[in-house]
Amino acid sequence: MTLYLLYESSSGYALFRAQGLDEIGQNTEAVRNSVADLNRLGKVVQLTAFQPFESAIDGLNQCNSVSEGLMTDELRSFLELNLPKVKEGKISKFSLGVAEPKLGSHISETTKITCQSGEFVLELLRGVRLHFDKFIKDLKSGDLEKAQLGLAHSYSRAKVKFNVNRVDNMVIQAIFLLDTLDKDINSFSMRVREWYSWHFPELVKIVNDNYLYARVAKLIEDKSKLSEEHIPALTEIIGDEDKAKEIVEAGKASMGQDLTPVDLINVQLFAQRVMDLAEYRKNLYDYLVTKMNDIAPNLASLIGEVVGARLISHAGSLTNLAKCPSSTLQILGAEKALFRALKTRGNTPKYGLIFHSSFIGRASAKNKGRMARYLANKCSIASRIDCFAGGSTVFGEKLREQVEERLEFYDKGVAPRKNIDVMKSAIVSTQNKDVEMEEASPVEASAKKSKKKKSKPEDGPVAATNGDASEDAKSEKRKKKEKRKIEKEQDHGAEKTNGVNGDVVEQDGTAKKKKKKSKDEGAAASETKKKKKSKE
Repeated sequence: MTLYLLYESSSGYALFRAQGLDEIGQNTEAVRNSVADLNRLGKVVQLTAFQPFESAIDGLNQCNSVSEGLMTDELRSFLELNLPKVKEGKISKFSLGVAEPKLGSHISETTKITCQSGEFVLELLRGVRLHFDKFIKDLKSGDLEKAQLGLAHSYSRAKVKFNVNRVDNMVIQAIFLLDTLDKDINSFSMRVREWYSWHFPELVKIVNDNYLYARVAKLIEDKSKLSEEHIPALTEIIGDEDKAKEIVEAGKASMGQDLTPVDLINVQLFAQRVMDLAEYRKNLYDYLVTKMNDIAPNLASLIGEVVGARLISHAGSLTNLAKCPSSTLQILGAEKALFRALKTRGNTPKYGLIFHSSFIGRASAKNKGRMARYLANKCSIASRIDCFAGGSTVFGEKLREQVEERLEFYDKGVAPRKNIDVMKSAIVSTQNKDVEMEEASPVEASAKKSKKKKSKPEDGPVAATNGDASEDAKSEKRKKKEKRKIEKEQDHGAEKTNGVNGDVVEQDGTAKKKKKKSKDEGAAASETKKKKKSKE
C-alpha cells in the first residue's frame, strides 16, 4: 500500500510520497538512523504537491484548525486534487500519514481516506521537517525561519487572547492582592500604634480598631490641643459619644511625651497612608465580590466570595477547580500536611482552604471532618456548574440549603432531603424563571384574545379572561353532558315500563301515544269480529 505524508509547515501544506518502504520494512530504528542524511531520505520520500498559504491570517486560521483537529476546506481541496481518487464502495489502495491523530480521524470521516499516525510516520515527518527547505526550490534560506517565527507569535497571541480562563486571572490577582493588603495594613497599623503611643499611650486601650485608630490619630495630631470642640468630630469617627469624651479626658491627663512638629507631621502622613490602603482594600473587596458573582455565582453563594476566590487561585483556574474531585478540593491548601502525614504514616488532614468557611466553624468537633467532606462535595458540584453551564445562583442557593440541612442533621437528627430531589427543584425553578422572562411580554396579548372569545349569555356562562373561569365553564359543560346521559338512561327505562300501554317518554318529558299503531290494531280486531258473525 502506497503511503503519502501530509506535512503542515508555516508556509503551506505539502504532500509527500514514501517509496521503497518494503526494503526498509517499516523499521522505526532504520528510519531514525537514515533521517539525518538527505540523500538517503530523498530516495524514500519525494515531494508530490505544495500549496502555500495566501497570507499570514490564512496561515493562522489553518494552524488553529490543525491544532483543534479540524480539516479546513482548503486542506480538503488540496488532498482531493493531489491524492488518487477512490471509487465509491471500494477501499483505497493508499494511506495518508499525519502527525495529529485527531486530524487524521476527521479526514477519514469526511473524505473516507485511510489515515495513520504512529512512530514510523512521525519519524518520516521529522526527516521532512529537517530538510523541508531542500524539497521546495523557491524557498530561500531565511524565508522558512521568518515564516515560522511570525506564525508562532501570531498563534501565541491568539491563544492568549481567546483563552477560556483569562477572566479567572482577574480573580486570582485580586485575591492575592487582598491577602497581601491584609498583611501590610495589619503591620502598618501596628507601626502607627507604636509610633503614636509614645505621644498618646492611653488611646490604644480606648480605640481597638486599626483603621479607626489611624483616623483618630490623624484628627488629634497634638494631644495638648484636645478640647471639648473635638468631641463632635471624634463622635462622627468612632460612633460613640462616651468614648469621644473619654479620649478628650485622657488627652488632658496623658503621660506620653511631647513630639516635635516634624515628628507629628511624619506620623500624620503615615496614618494617612494606612487610611488610603484601608480604603483601597475595601474597594478591592467590592471588586472581587462583583467578579466572583460574574464568574462563579453558585460557588460564591455556597461558600462565600473570598473562600471561593482562594480555591480558584490555588487550583490555577475555574476549569482546573472543576476538574478536581471533591477529595482533592477538600484538602486543597493543605498539601504540606498531607505529604507529611503520608511520609510519617500519620493522620491525613481533614480540610484545607474550606476550613475558613462558616459551616466548618459551626459544626461540632467530632463532625468537622464529615462536614468538610460534604461541603467539598457541594463545592465541586457548584464549580462544575459555573464552569460548564453558568447561569443564575439557583443551584448555589439550593446547595447551601443542603449544607444547612446537613448541619441540622448532625445536631438534631432531622433527616435532610435527597440530592436528586433538590436538583430537580433547582432545575424546575430555573425553567420557571426562563418561562416567566419569555412570557412577560405576551401576557397582554393573551388577555386581549381571551376577551374576544367570550361566549353569549344564552348559550351558557360567559367565559372569563383568566384560566380558572375557563376551567369552571368546562366543568359546567361536563355536568350538562352527564345530566343528558342520565336523562337518556331514564328515557330507555321509561320505554320499557310504558311499552304495554303504547306510551313513550322522551327527553323533554312529554308522553306521545302511538296513534297509528293503535288504529291499525283496532281495525284488524273489528274485521275479525265481522267474519265470525257472518259465519254464524
